[in-house]
Amino acid sequence: MNMLKMMILPLIAASLISGLSQLDAKQSGRMSVCAFAYYAATTSLAVLTGIALVLIIHPGDASVKMDKFTPDDSEQSVSAFEKFLDLIRNMFPDNIVQASFQQTQTDYVIKLIADNENTTKEKLDIIARKVDGMNVLGFIVFCIVFGVVIGQIGEKAQVLADFFTALDLVITRIVILIMWYSPVGIASLIAAKILGIANLAETAKMLGIYMLTVIIGLAVHLFVTIPLIYFAISRKNPYKFMQGLLQAALTALGTASSAATLPITFQCLEKNNKVDPRITKFVLPVGATINMDGTALYEAVASVFIAQINGIELSFGQVVTVSLTATLASIGAASIPSAGLVTMLIVLTAVGLPTSDISLIIAVDWLLDRLRTCVNVLGDGFGCGCVHELCRKDLVRAEPPQVPAIVVSGDGSTTAEKHIESF
Repeated sequence: MNMLKMMILPLIAASLISGLSQLDAKQSGRMSVCAFAYYAATTSLAVLTGIALVLIIHPGDASVKMDKFTPDDSEQSVSAFEKFLDLIRNMFPDNIVQASFQQTQTDYVIKLIADNENTTKEKLDIIARKVDGMNVLGFIVFCIVFGVVIGQIGEKAQVLADFFTALDLVITRIVILIMWYSPVGIASLIAAKILGIANLAETAKMLGIYMLTVIIGLAVHLFVTIPLIYFAISRKNPYKFMQGLLQAALTALGTASSAATLPITFQCLEKNNKVDPRITKFVLPVGATINMDGTALYEAVASVFIAQINGIELSFGQVVTVSLTATLASIGAASIPSAGLVTMLIVLTAVGLPTSDISLIIAVDWLLDRLRTCVNVLGDGFGCGCVHELCRKDLVRAEPPQVPAIVVSGDGSTTAEKHIESF
């Protein structure tokens, strides 16, 4: 796991900058539009699928909880709003070196202030502080701008483009060496998580229906929704494309981290599915950060489930709020294990649900985390495939013309003369 994490930062920088520096503004612009349209469509469909299933199956039982929660809308929306602003703050870090190991997080601090009449009053202060954790979003924004500008400058910045292209080759070779250890490492990670559950049977029984709802939702999205989108765009067999991503899916199940799976996803797309490297170098790092279909679906189901066990019937407006909040919160989910539990706080506070009830689902999150990460990774892979099909003509036009080599044949004529004669 540490070896894979070690490669995240150089892999994102090398792949993004080297890929974008080889594209002109028109190509990168079209690629961005296609990629973000795919991200928005799949994430929204994932949330709608999750909410529809959790409302139909209704896994939450209010009788299991003795103390019911009374929602309070006074302060929750402010907290959710600040969390969304954190996304914008992290997109533009004030120090790119610091962004490699810290990110911005807003906290509320209540201070007691004495006035002239010697009475104390409470004052709510908003403090934006730095917390440990790689600011992947800010790093990606910087690398995208860096790569695009290199491509626009042209020959004068060719030295930088060559440097990052060479760095990308070196990082890829190191990743291939790390992959020799992956069978042992992934098997050990899964075994350790299973052994860490005290009573697996009782835990699964207690939250079985909830788990079933999430799993059905993830399966519908992975095997129906995404393949239909890919087929509609490419007119190719989506399940054959999915077969090429099998190693990335298994790695996602073992690591529960889409960022740690990123090196393997690159290999699967470029070698097995023959996706253009110019597509993968741009679409994949961005998708691993903001395209979290499985996380969005999971957060929507879990939020409605928590409302159900508290006996709260969500109104249509609250369901819409959960949908939008889960979609946006998934963008800010870090590409690390159990990041969905952190961003779920945003969804719960948006509709005034108790954040303490997250502890009810932590017991089974180790399994669901791996499944939703697998959906996230495969969704990113299909995104590269869709963008590849939509931008295929632009990529072909951008390739330099292939000039046939002039070879003298036995009769004294050249291949070039034969080409002219046949023409």
